[in-house]
Amino acid sequence: MKLRNIVMASAILLTTACNSDKQNNAPETNTWSVDRFADIEVLRYEVPAFEQLNLQQKTLVYYLTEAALWGRDILWDQNCRYNLPIRHICESVYQHYQGDKNDPQWKAFEQYMKQIWFANGIHHHYSNAKFQPGFTQEWLEEQLNALPDNLGMGVAMIGFSYPGIEEAIFDSTVLHIKTNQADGVDLILTSANNYYGEGVTQKEVEDYYAKLKNPKDLTPVMFGLNSKLVKEDGKLVEKTYKVGGLYSAAIEKIVENLEKAAEYAENDQQKKVIDELVKYYRSGDLKDFDAYSIEWVKDLQSKVDFINGFIESYGDPLGLRGAWEGMVNFKDSANTARTEIISANAQWFEDHSPIDDRFRKPVVKGVTAKVITAAILAGDSYPSTPIGINLPNSNWIRAAHGSKSVSIDNITAAYDAAAAGNGFGEEFMWSDEEVQRAKQFAHYVDNIHTDLHECLGHGSGQLLPGVDPDALKAYGSTLEEARADIFALYYMADPKLVELGVMPNAEAYKAGYYQQMMNGLMTQLVRIVPGENLEEAHMRNRALIAYWTLDRAQKDGGTPALEFAKKDGKTYVRINDYDKLRQYFGELLGELQRIKSEGDFEAGRNLVETYGVKVDPELHAEVLARYKKLNIAPYKGFINPRYELVKDADGTIQDVKIIYGSETYPEQMLRYGREYGALDL
Repeated sequence: MKLRNIVMASAILLTTACNSDKQNNAPETNTWSVDRFADIEVLRYEVPAFEQLNLQQKTLVYYLTEAALWGRDILWDQNCRYNLPIRHICESVYQHYQGDKNDPQWKAFEQYMKQIWFANGIHHHYSNAKFQPGFTQEWLEEQLNALPDNLGMGVAMIGFSYPGIEEAIFDSTVLHIKTNQADGVDLILTSANNYYGEGVTQKEVEDYYAKLKNPKDLTPVMFGLNSKLVKEDGKLVEKTYKVGGLYSAAIEKIVENLEKAAEYAENDQQKKVIDELVKYYRSGDLKDFDAYSIEWVKDLQSKVDFINGFIESYGDPLGLRGAWEGMVNFKDSANTARTEIISANAQWFEDHSPIDDRFRKPVVKGVTAKVITAAILAGDSYPSTPIGINLPNSNWIRAAHGSKSVSIDNITAAYDAAAAGNGFGEEFMWSDEEVQRAKQFAHYVDNIHTDLHECLGHGSGQLLPGVDPDALKAYGSTLEEARADIFALYYMADPKLVELGVMPNAEAYKAGYYQQMMNGLMTQLVRIVPGENLEEAHMRNRALIAYWTLDRAQKDGGTPALEFAKKDGKTYVRINDYDKLRQYFGELLGELQRIKSEGDFEAGRNLVETYGVKVDPELHAEVLARYKKLNIAPYKGFINPRYELVKDADGTIQDVKIIYGSETYPEQMLRYGREYGALDL
């Protein structure tokens, strides 16, 4: 599971811990932003302390980074079957255009090109809606016809002869949403992603996997995680992602670099982890993936760590198939003390959770947490990236072997630096009291929220015997994120955190409470267009928590603990009783845990559909109008630094150099297309 960044309060201080470790070629804080278009701002991030790694660790990072970057085309194809040909067509035009770059058609095309790069395809990375180009089909055809002859017979020359490609780009009714979460429709047939073959229905998928599952199996694999389900001669067949299978050309490159990385492993356990992952990529057997996941959880001594594979299932409306994702990181020892305290007390948090005793883990095993520095972002973590991750996702592995949780400090530092002084808090917070509290505590408290969410929230509780881990179906991702979020919110206000020295004082948590309620009730609406419902799992989760709590507060009578309030004709969120708010969070945590533990699909569906989907159009219009005046991009993402091997005359590696600022956003995207484009169209 991963925690995505939220729209941060503007009053957050410029607290970039990584600045003290800045390398000579690292960007200054006034150059975080490198591009701005549509609703996107692209930032740089630093990799502090990379130079302090030894040569073996640096070389390990280099080859793990290469293994991560080679998976890019896989994600593009998973997101939609037209993504790769459209990318190649558009990149060809982008690189060879000879016309007037002040032409509105070119300007619209340039924005479209940058949007699909950022989203890894033709659908928005967060809303899932298909981008609508501001240029015409005739203009694009004219540019394709003007391309140089020496491009050969590649996709640029194929142009619109690729079946269905005109509609994929220009027809708003075709492939209109990548991952459909609407209630009452066939979620597979109405989704544009490429996890399923033509004509495969939701019922067929559910029936197919229901037959494979054995309720008595105590160590079930995550069925469907690394395959595409298609119809051949009228029968359903899984096309497995592996060497010799689907996406083989890219996976072979991933394996090649993983095997090189294994030569520089820090210890035997880390080498075993890499070897197990290679074995899984070769076999495609999900039992091998579980074996790899168990060994990965055991690797606690290595400085360098990584994620590489088909991991998160948010992109599949049924929550089965994993999007390809890569990330390389190393431990931030200075900032890990906080997470180590939290993970060391995991049993206390489990024992004191406001849930039914039947749903508690009697013994919490293997919960580890650390703060990390991201060295590379790839696949589903690039350019938009999580700020926290907790893996593995397998329920039985988490229960029997534990999990690893990380908070990504250099990413949150970059977000905060870019957001400093933008006026967001002054515009949307009820009073100066909230603004000043945010200035003092928001950055730190938000990190604690991430720690609790990832380290303990996702790993808390247990399923009752015989409950299908996929029982919540299309609502599973939203409900799981809500459960982890509400766990974090409940415990942020617990005196135990002050006692442990994690929370600075008994008032600091209020900054987090206000930010979460303001975002869930109002400010996250800047991320969607008028008329749309909430579709993305994290947005639904935050709305579910906030609107359920608002409803609960209204039903208590008297002055509500949480309410909307008006001032100077504007709508604000007002919290009147923080203690009561925490009580409500405890009630909701108990219900969300019951729903998961019992696999209560109908109750989960009712919660999401009642509180997490619909948008008040009047409030939405007001929020958009106020936000527009601030000139802030609601979405942010990153470009990566570059890594280069430094070799002597005989080819021996002498160093690994990290380079910041050597390329623009378009230059990086075009280079990745040239250097890591592995899949045929």
